[in-house]
Amino acid sequence: MSGVSLSAAVRSNLRSLQSASELMGQTEQRLSTGKKVNSALDNPSSFFTAQALDRRASDLNNMLDSVSNSVQTLKAADNGITAINDVIESLKATARSAVQSPQAVTTKASISSTAIDNLSETNLLGGTATNATVAGSALNNDNTGTAAAITANTKLSGTAGTTSDNLASGLTAGEKITVNGTEIEFVASGATGNQVNITDDVGDLLAKIDSITGAGTASTVATGRLTLSTGTTSDLTIGGSSSTLTKLGLTAGTTARGAPTGGLSGQTLSVQDRDGNTKTVTFSSSGIDTLDELNKFFSDNNVDLEASVSVDTATKKGTLTLTTSNAAANKTPVDLEGSATASGAAFAAKTFSAPVVSGAGKDTRDNYRKDFNDALKQISSLAKDASYNGVNLLNGDDLSIVFNEDGSSKLDVKGVDFDAASLGITELSADDFYDSNSINKIIDKLDKAAATLEQTSSKFGSQLQIVQTRQTFTKNMVGTLQDGAGALTDADTNEEAANLATLQTKQSLIVSSLAISTSQEQSILSLLR
Repeated sequence: MSGVSLSAAVRSNLRSLQSASELMGQTEQRLSTGKKVNSALDNPSSFFTAQALDRRASDLNNMLDSVSNSVQTLKAADNGITAINDVIESLKATARSAVQSPQAVTTKASISSTAIDNLSETNLLGGTATNATVAGSALNNDNTGTAAAITANTKLSGTAGTTSDNLASGLTAGEKITVNGTEIEFVASGATGNQVNITDDVGDLLAKIDSITGAGTASTVATGRLTLSTGTTSDLTIGGSSSTLTKLGLTAGTTARGAPTGGLSGQTLSVQDRDGNTKTVTFSSSGIDTLDELNKFFSDNNVDLEASVSVDTATKKGTLTLTTSNAAANKTPVDLEGSATASGAAFAAKTFSAPVVSGAGKDTRDNYRKDFNDALKQISSLAKDASYNGVNLLNGDDLSIVFNEDGSSKLDVKGVDFDAASLGITELSADDFYDSNSINKIIDKLDKAAATLEQTSSKFGSQLQIVQTRQTFTKNMVGTLQDGAGALTDADTNEEAANLATLQTKQSLIVSSLAISTSQEQSILSLLR
């Protein structure tokens, strides 16, 4: 009031009391709110800076919910992949059980050659050898008038004269030669068995040699040369004393028979391997000429055929049969090609018979196929059910995960289609389990599907790790922002409590001082009374 006059002391105490009251109010507000900056009036710089920090912390905190959902979406996809992989392992087990079960094919596809002379497991060339000949040196007789080339009538030994026709170097009793390991002995007379009289002629000796070799083509004498036939049953081997052989114009050695005819020698047979590539068998002494070599060729070249030979002991004719292996038991191979299939050849106009599927083995494998197809349906069901909050990464949905408030930092997760068809696994048809080749192809598809699952799981795992790392980072960042905002605006309650206690003491002292300052006026009032 302007009409009231206060002493300087009172006015001073009043001002101090007002100041203390203001400070106490401020301190009490800080203690009640926990902040030393409650409005822009308290500290504009700190207030607005803290507000910006709190706002960003709030934005990031809100985004953590979305990131958490993304983590669960990735985990749901991983759960689906794990379950699908378990189904695939179950499908593999079913397929392997089918392989180990009894054969469904009771009669496999096969093809047989015509009967071939002399064909056997150790001689696939077969056929009948042809006769060959070997000629000796030219010889003259012992005619003292005019020596002439020897003939079949020339004697093996005799006395030379103007009319004689004996070997120029006659044979003597006791001399020997060998033909194919059989010894021929020359005797003076009375020859028996494999003996030859030295008084016999060259024709008689040739007849004896042919009886040993079994030659169907007779050995002859031409232009003074002995021409021996090998025959067709074995090669011709001549041996014995070199001096005796020289008298006959012969030398020790072996002459091979001519190439066989009517067999597989020199012929080819083209077959296909399991990938459809052509493989050609060449039958020859330097190529393939035994059953073991032929089966090794099939094995080394992934040809699903097995060769066998049956021989008629009475006729000595053999038949070569090619049969599909167990691996391709339900397959009918493509027709054979090559010169062995030409007109008149061993496999001319021959085709593979069809396999026969029947019996308990067929029923067992049909049951395995049904189990396989039933389990296969679970793959698509699992992929469809692996969703979280409406997002399914295994059903083609994509996921975009934003990590900061302005959307400049994010991770795009590409979804996949993991139904059975997309993984390359289709429902089995009626005969897919009837031979091991078909089953192994199915197992290969399952292995590829498992590899795809593993690759995708690894990719999702890496992306999940990134998301979880960013989730932890964001949580820490929110804490850092909140700590920064608090450092600017939060009150030190210990300090403010101490301030309040100090102000309360100060206020009490001011009130006491004010009472002292007004005591003089009170004394004057008492005098007036």
